[in-house]
Amino acid sequence: MRAGRGRTLVCSLSSRLKVGWSRRVAFAVRLTLVIVEGSFMRRLSSSIALLLLLSSTAPTLCFGADPASTVSVDTVPAEKIVPEPILAEAPVVASEKPATGNTAGKLSYSSCNIEGNSIALTFDDGPHAQNTPRLLDILKQAGVKATFFVVGQNAVQYPDILKRIVAEGHELANHSYSHPLLASLSESSVHDQLDRTHEAVLKATGVSMKIMRPPYGALSEPQRRMVHADYGYKTILWDVDPEDWKYRDAARVEREIVARARPGSIILSHDIHKTTIDAMPSTIEALSAKGFKFVTVSELLALDKPAPTKMPNPIASAAPKPAPKLVREDSEKSEKSSKSEKSEKPKTSAQKDPAPREVPREADSRAKPNSSSDESVAAKQKALTQEELRKKWLSGTK
Repeated sequence: MRAGRGRTLVCSLSSRLKVGWSRRVAFAVRLTLVIVEGSFMRRLSSSIALLLLLSSTAPTLCFGADPASTVSVDTVPAEKIVPEPILAEAPVVASEKPATGNTAGKLSYSSCNIEGNSIALTFDDGPHAQNTPRLLDILKQAGVKATFFVVGQNAVQYPDILKRIVAEGHELANHSYSHPLLASLSESSVHDQLDRTHEAVLKATGVSMKIMRPPYGALSEPQRRMVHADYGYKTILWDVDPEDWKYRDAARVEREIVARARPGSIILSHDIHKTTIDAMPSTIEALSAKGFKFVTVSELLALDKPAPTKMPNPIASAAPKPAPKLVREDSEKSEKSSKSEKSEKPKTSAQKDPAPREVPREADSRAKPNSSSDESVAAKQKALTQEELRKKWLSGTK
């Protein structure tokens, strides 16, 4: 009898504590043994305590089934639910896009607004088998860093030159694969030109390029947005063009670059022309003498600042305008004179009547007899004069 009551009590307690049936059976057996020993009440309290302890720590015993498939949220205390392990996330890689100072929204640059005298030398259409290594020697000797906008098909042909460009601290940039007019191509064709060049440079050097220059500087605004969205490229143009591609004259190349360079300038040249390479030693020397410092294009973009907005001149805007003042004085004088005339003239009956603005001749003659007599005299004189003229004209015709 006592064993039945104890078993019922244990089952009730364990069900309230959300304990599995296997645990209930084990504790019922233990409680039965306690009762048989003859100390029911004394052992009951210790059994309940043991039940509470094991319900929170002991694993669920299941026979003939997968434990993971039989355990539910309802059979485990909420505070003891162990979350699933979180897989380790991939390390966060720093962005490879070039820093652009306070002008992150700009998509294209012809020059930069900077503080200081930094400029960027850029060379297009390489690498060239002879000219580019010779240019690298000149730059290394002068301690100058430059940016090379490479054509993909040349990059594939001369990967060792690309490696040297990167090893000596210069920047590589995308200039298409075969130098077409990108503005006339479809979106897929533009992708093909940029993809193949990007992969060629990445394969040869491990460098992911950050900027591009369209051949001939021709790229539509939607294409610039597309290039930036798909590749992270900024479109780089120029503000100094010595036209070394047109005039193969080293002295002219030097003269044009030195004369037009300004702080923040992006200077266009081509390392596929021998005359351009010939001009570089003296050009770099002349620019250094003027205080210019040479940086890569990405370094120049990092120095770029928004152009200051033009504020109106408060002194000029507050200056009095003489013309309106004179007009205002004239109007005031005329108003004063009209008021004085009105105050001097007596009001007549015709002026008091507001209905008709034109006064008949008879009323006018009665109101102002002197003025009507003067007008009649003047009319007679005018009539006589016209009659005399008519007579003269008739006499002249005879």
